[in-house]
Amino acid sequence: MGCTLSMPRDRREAAERVTPMRETSFIEKMKKTSRNVVVFYGSQTGTAEAFATRLAKDAQRYGLKGMPADPEEYDMSELSRLTEVENCLAVFCMATYGEGDPTDNAQDFYDWLQAADDSLEGVNYAVFGLGNKTYEHFNAMGKYVDRRLAELGGKRVFELGLGDDDGNLEEDFLSWKELFWPAVCELLGVDATGEDCCVRQFELVTHTDTNMNQVFTGEMSRLKSYQTQRSPFDAKNPFLATVTANRKLNKGGSRHLMHLELDISGSKLRYDAGDHVAVYPTNDAALVDRLGEVLGVDLDTVFSLNNLDEESNKKHPFPCPTTYRTALTHYLDITSPPRTNVLYELAQYATDPQQQDMMRKMASVAAEGKALYQSWVLAAQRHILAVLEDISSLRPPVDHLCELLPRLQPRYYSIASSAKVHPTSVHICCVVVEYSTSTGRTNKGVATTWLRNKVPTDNGHPPLVPLYVRKSQFRLPFKASTPVVMIGPGTGIAPFMGFLQERAWQKEQGKDVGETVLYYGCRHRNEDFLYQEELEEFERMGVLTQLNVAFSRDQEHKVYVQHLMKQNKKHLWRLIHTQNAHLYVCGDARNMARDVQSALHQAAEEVGGLTHSQAVDYFKRLMTKGRYSQDVWS
Repeated sequence: MGCTLSMPRDRREAAERVTPMRETSFIEKMKKTSRNVVVFYGSQTGTAEAFATRLAKDAQRYGLKGMPADPEEYDMSELSRLTEVENCLAVFCMATYGEGDPTDNAQDFYDWLQAADDSLEGVNYAVFGLGNKTYEHFNAMGKYVDRRLAELGGKRVFELGLGDDDGNLEEDFLSWKELFWPAVCELLGVDATGEDCCVRQFELVTHTDTNMNQVFTGEMSRLKSYQTQRSPFDAKNPFLATVTANRKLNKGGSRHLMHLELDISGSKLRYDAGDHVAVYPTNDAALVDRLGEVLGVDLDTVFSLNNLDEESNKKHPFPCPTTYRTALTHYLDITSPPRTNVLYELAQYATDPQQQDMMRKMASVAAEGKALYQSWVLAAQRHILAVLEDISSLRPPVDHLCELLPRLQPRYYSIASSAKVHPTSVHICCVVVEYSTSTGRTNKGVATTWLRNKVPTDNGHPPLVPLYVRKSQFRLPFKASTPVVMIGPGTGIAPFMGFLQERAWQKEQGKDVGETVLYYGCRHRNEDFLYQEELEEFERMGVLTQLNVAFSRDQEHKVYVQHLMKQNKKHLWRLIHTQNAHLYVCGDARNMARDVQSALHQAAEEVGGLTHSQAVDYFKRLMTKGRYSQDVWS
């Protein structure tokens, strides 16, 4: 008599959902697919991934076979095995995030590098770093990976490339790439074929009889994830939060500064004051419609783009099948200036020879071409629609355009609330971006324009925002009694609203709360003094022990936060040096953060008696100890 074992239903369903194991050995994958160039990327906004893809594609010109690779998907301890692959090279396109940190997808690789004692003897490598000179730790990840691979015995085949997004990152990459490939040719003994690659990576499949329930409508990963929400919520599975408040903060002026409150009830999302919220915006419907009109395409056509490389982990450039309208609205960046490789690949579709030559020139590494790209695309702030409108003979197939455009990225905002006070709500403070270009067009910020229109109504259709929480190192001190100095002009006030709410809560709990000093700046007291009533109430309660506000344009000479800091340099130095205060700076990295640092150096020199180099070292040590934190952007 036989015996039948029955699996419980929930486990049986789970087993049925299991997908085949993904290959975690990049070595085995390279051997199986005859690849000899692997290009790893650490990417937060998609640029490093795009550069890695371009390098992998370039390899074809030299008789090599390349593959872009996400280090998060592979076992990076296999780097030492690269010598098993003949004529092999590993390239690393590494972006730096925040204050010298690795990107999310490179965190595990960074942790492995720090602990590794493997020998990389005989492993050929090169690194291109993506950074921004306005930040203190310029290209920290690129520099670290390059140095660490050499320390482990790897052979650097070409000098470290340092791209600067504050200048012209695209030009930096092209200049590096132009000299990189000849060095690779010499190393591996190969010759350039001289043919630039315009080979399609994806093939178009148009669906005529698809069940619309099987078509993506804006979801990031799982089909119907916005209809049936399941935790945990993260970058690939954002939570749909309801907008419960959206109010204008400024009383006058031409700008629109706003405060939004997003309900995260039932999401199990947790946050701390100082964390970031990532929101997934959509492109302006009018821009999308105009693109469809210019290209003469039915935007509601259902299609898929399928990777021609069947071994690739990336089966589609974005969720497929979908419609062109959805792709251009939810998945693709249609407002950033197109990069040179996009112009180069699209040039073949310009029927006017002069216009085609102009596009190819802008994509070249010649000085004249670089200058033309700088003036015609970057300085004029032309997005892809403007390019199509101004190059009248350029009418590419919409599917090729969709293949080439980068992914629309989430936007990160410093959370302007404390979970101790608002456990089921995340607050955002931001300014609507809108400006005129030299071509007479009006460009609008994707996320802030979209958020501005998310106004709560009583019509039964609450406005929704897809989001997730990203942890940061921007944290209040562990001890409530530790003094804090917060410096945040404009919307840089955001995380400090969360800090002040938390300090008020700590005070209500009977804790001994240390001195809490704020340096805030705006243009005019009667126009854009953000959260004026709340700040004055914190001051009245004794939570905010000193409120210093610089109104830059209320007098003949402009006054900024750094000027007020210099006036209070004795008090500032006593808090920092004698009372071990924690320092926080939030806002513009290019000018404000540097000017604030200069004011701190001046206080250390004039009150503390330090030399300039001693003052610089003093505040660097505070950063290392976690007593001086920056949440800045450029």
